[in-house]
Amino acid sequence: MRIVAASLFTACLLQTGVVFAQTDTSKKSKDDSAELIAMLDESTPKKKDYTLATFKSTRLINGHTIEHLAAGVLDFRIGHRFGEAKDGLYSLFGLDGASTLLGLDYGITDWLMVGINRSTYQKEFQGFVKTKLLRQAEHGGSPITLSYMGAVSAQTVTGPSLPAGQEYYFSNRLFYVNQLLIARKFSKWLSLQLIPTHIHYNLVPTTGEPNDVIALGVGGRLKLSNRIALTTEYYYRFNQLVGYYNAASIGFDIETGGHVFQLMFTNATAMTERAFIGQSGSNWGDGGIHFGFNISRVFTIVKPKEFKGSSKW
Repeated sequence: MRIVAASLFTACLLQTGVVFAQTDTSKKSKDDSAELIAMLDESTPKKKDYTLATFKSTRLINGHTIEHLAAGVLDFRIGHRFGEAKDGLYSLFGLDGASTLLGLDYGITDWLMVGINRSTYQKEFQGFVKTKLLRQAEHGGSPITLSYMGAVSAQTVTGPSLPAGQEYYFSNRLFYVNQLLIARKFSKWLSLQLIPTHIHYNLVPTTGEPNDVIALGVGGRLKLSNRIALTTEYYYRFNQLVGYYNAASIGFDIETGGHVFQLMFTNATAMTERAFIGQSGSNWGDGGIHFGFNISRVFTIVKPKEFKGSSKW
């Protein structure tokens, strides 16, 4: 009996050892699999999550933002700036006089857009191109969005009276603008932008004034609700044209479906870069404030590829 009992006890110990060995092997296998999956996850490139809606519109107040129109989208824009509010009731706080701009912007691709506009200020026509160079993204992407905007404009108002034998050439009416738009969306509520700017005037009033003006713009957007945002914009000029002031503006964006209404107070009546950055003749310090607004309405001209052939589009 002792021999049988000993044999049974030995068999039990051997069986228990086998069970423990199998359990340890199974656990080790699961741990190895989990480690392998984690290594694969780390080595697999993550899809870039691009930042969206840094600003409500392609314009902040007077100037451009890094926002672009989608491919095939047309934006019809109306800008209005009234006279100086300090004139009081005589001009109904500036409402008697106004400067107007009508424009059409179009998205050629998601990173390239063009536009043309006409302003009543010096009867100016402007064309521009804007291209996106970098996009802010998470997971190791760019920390900023970077765009370039280049414009050329011509004022068509009657030229100055010149002495006999002199001619006012068409090239004297031309102006050129180059801008870098550098923006970052810090949170759902806050976006900031820097705008280094170069403006070239083919003709200036006096020989002592520069043909090239260098300026640095700074702007921001503070979201107050899902449809309303507070905006600010300021341009500092490093060299000055006589009799003009740095452009400063504050406003509100109001989104209503396909429209974006922008209401603002500014010391600039013009709405093209060469004019409102380099040639703003009003001064906030002595009450030279203008009320104004922008209206933007977008239309889809070309169907996106994913909607082609859809009867619901």
